[in-house]
Amino acid sequence: MSDFKNQSPWGTPPGGGGNGDGFRRGPRPPDIDEVVKKLQEKIKRFFPGGSASGGKPIILGLVILLVIWALSGLYRVLPDEQGVVLRFGKFVKTTQPGLNYHIPFPVESVLTPKVTKVNRMDIGFRSERDSGFGSSGVADVPEESLMLTGDENIVNIDFSVFWVIKDAGNFLFKIQDPEGTVKAAAETAMREVIAKSDIQPILTEGRSKIELETQEIIQTILDDYESGIQITQVQTQKADPPDQVIDAFRDVQAARADMERSKNEAEAYANDVIPRARGEAQKILQAAEAYKKEVVAKAEGEASRFIAIYNEYKNAKAVTQERMYLETMEKVLADIDKVIIEKNAGSGVVPYLPLPELKKKATN
Repeated sequence: MSDFKNQSPWGTPPGGGGNGDGFRRGPRPPDIDEVVKKLQEKIKRFFPGGSASGGKPIILGLVILLVIWALSGLYRVLPDEQGVVLRFGKFVKTTQPGLNYHIPFPVESVLTPKVTKVNRMDIGFRSERDSGFGSSGVADVPEESLMLTGDENIVNIDFSVFWVIKDAGNFLFKIQDPEGTVKAAAETAMREVIAKSDIQPILTEGRSKIELETQEIIQTILDDYESGIQITQVQTQKADPPDQVIDAFRDVQAARADMERSKNEAEAYANDVIPRARGEAQKILQAAEAYKKEVVAKAEGEASRFIAIYNEYKNAKAVTQERMYLETMEKVLADIDKVIIEKNAGSGVVPYLPLPELKKKATN
């Protein structure tokens, strides 16, 4: 029993040996100094040139790790992106394209959504792009496309809304379902515009105006939501009466087209006849005005001449009478063939009158 108590718990050391009582001791425990020394050598392998004593390699390692961690905060935003910085998951700010910096993980993180990509939302129909139909397959969605007009008709209208991200921060954190929000706002806006319009402009020339009004209303709704979405275009794909009455509407359209054609022909005829009639009337008025001026001027001239002659007559009656007589005779005899016989010439001689020559001249 005493031998068992004196036995070492570490066993007998190698090579035998005893303590005089004939029992061997077990193996010796590991040397602590030797273990520390081996650990220092391993640390030196990780930090060349360093010393395990004093903790300098550890500090150097921490500095290097800190620098790497700090540099990990650099990030680049592409031209078609916008940076969204989150601090512990909470939106902080947005950054523009280029090289930017944020506090590294886990303090801050960055999202870079594409903000120049044009997204499309179809209302009233589903094309192969989003419904998996064939090459020309388009499925109508009546609950979206059938709308009531201002004159209490029903129109089947399909349209598409094109949009981009205007503010990435609001887009990611102010609305939960961006596409659903755009779809609901677009359908609401189009129903409001259609409800204020008659069916005829919707089916014909009024589509551009409807598209612009719808775009403005959609943008107003999305801005009120602070959605960060910009509507770039509203495009009408189809605007027809319901399928059940489309044939009747086409007959009405044909009749209206005939009416418009007849109206245009009548207007063309009127535009041709009325200007000509107005031209003729203006011509007659101008001729009458010219004749009036001519007659008035002639009468005024005659009156002035008469007054002038009368004034001369008052001053010298005999001379004026003789002058008037001579002027009158000059006018009367100017175009008449005449033979002048002096009163006292050739008394007793029969005057010769060239009657044959005078007769010839009168005949000619």
